[in-house]
Amino acid sequence: MISIQTVSKNFGPCVVFKDATLMIDKNDRIGLVGLNGAGKTTVLSLILGRETPDSGQVQVAKGVTFGYLPQETILAEQRTVLEEALLVFAERDQLIARREALEDQLAQAGALDERVQRQLLREYGEVQHRLEIIADYDLEPRAKKVLAGLGFKESDFDQPLTSFSGGWVMRAALARLLLSNPDFLLLDEPTNHLDLEALLWFQEYLKSFPGGLVIVSHDRDFLNTIATSIVELRQGQLVRYAGNYEDYVRERDARLERLMAAHKNQQRQIAQIERFIECYRADKFRARQVQSRIKMLEKIERIELPVQEKTVHFSFPQPEKSGKVVVELVGVHKRYGSTRVYEDLNLWLERGDKIALVGPNGAGKSTLLKLLAGVLPFERGERRLGRGVRCAYYTQFRHEMLNLDRTVLEEAMSNERHHPEQFIRTVLGAFLFRGDDVFKRVEVLSGGEKSRLALVKILLDPPNLLLMDEPTIHLDLDSVEALIEALKQYTGTL
Repeated sequence: MISIQTVSKNFGPCVVFKDATLMIDKNDRIGLVGLNGAGKTTVLSLILGRETPDSGQVQVAKGVTFGYLPQETILAEQRTVLEEALLVFAERDQLIARREALEDQLAQAGALDERVQRQLLREYGEVQHRLEIIADYDLEPRAKKVLAGLGFKESDFDQPLTSFSGGWVMRAALARLLLSNPDFLLLDEPTNHLDLEALLWFQEYLKSFPGGLVIVSHDRDFLNTIATSIVELRQGQLVRYAGNYEDYVRERDARLERLMAAHKNQQRQIAQIERFIECYRADKFRARQVQSRIKMLEKIERIELPVQEKTVHFSFPQPEKSGKVVVELVGVHKRYGSTRVYEDLNLWLERGDKIALVGPNGAGKSTLLKLLAGVLPFERGERRLGRGVRCAYYTQFRHEMLNLDRTVLEEAMSNERHHPEQFIRTVLGAFLFRGDDVFKRVEVLSGGEKSRLALVKILLDPPNLLLMDEPTIHLDLDSVEALIEALKQYTGTL
């Protein structure tokens, strides 16, 4: 149903795909994996027609419908939660109107030539098929069931989307996609904003989803549960593996071992031939044998080992010592409209604390971090910052930390410390921004690249109080491991 044939795609000097090929059938459940910035989101954009290949073709069977969830935050519209989920009604009304128009045209079939009649009948069949999929007269109860599964309370259904955080807006958009019953769901990091309960419900829903799935995710457990094949984007190629994520890792490593063994044997064979040629090149009695070996050498199809992809390695600089009490909230009251989040909150952090903040979505974890960071106003109370404290707030919405109109290098150089450009380029290189990558506009970076750039900005202006909201969102698995090791060694307050 979806065919990607010998596609090449460049962004400036950066090669994203080179003669990449992939076939996707209607029942495929694909997990799309690869390093941050490898082009996973671009694969989805090519399928949707939002990006065009520089060469090659992307073909989608006629009439195929998609439901697409981007990884970046969706802007809240002036609708309620339930209205957002029920937008599928709008599509149904449009389809009914189109069906009636087609029926009127077909009623005049005698005045139409045979080719036009066939086109109208084909479109009528497609419209009718789509209506059968979405024309559920119990849609509102079903919508409420899906919203509840994704964590919304019944009291939330009539609340405007603008009153919810970005993560909850994404959940409402996800509910709408699920209710639309498309042929394919294209999901870019769908688990980023789901708590455990919602994630378990979502997994069960996807298990029974009758269409195809293409999922970009760095959640191993999720891919192990949902995916039946893994497509790895590596060095411009799309390589398919049967099975879930664990099967993929096992088979990938086995393939690499076989390739390395074959390469080693071939290099040994080549070395033997070259030694023979070198030894007997001047021997006129062995000239025929030497020429035979030279031709043999020319005909050998060399086995190329994959280039080892570079991964992130970093550590936080030793921060300046702060006072014993780093930050304190005294008698803080915080509300969102009529919703009370905190009342008479008293809290303090001491130097060297490493605290994990847990709780269900909507409990106020992000709000508390913003209060501690001093980026969110409150109705009553006081925030006190300790002596010598430099605070960095790593928000889960990375774009809020970055100027999208700048280049990577310009954004990194905008820090207060005014480091030399060469030093900044060195730090960027450690985070895989190398060569012309530093001249990319921040706007075109993937979610993972934006996360890495936000970390660069923190490293260039090292804090002794580090507040991190969902720090692993958008990071690939290797980058997550690097971040964990860096945080273990961090001596400031976390």
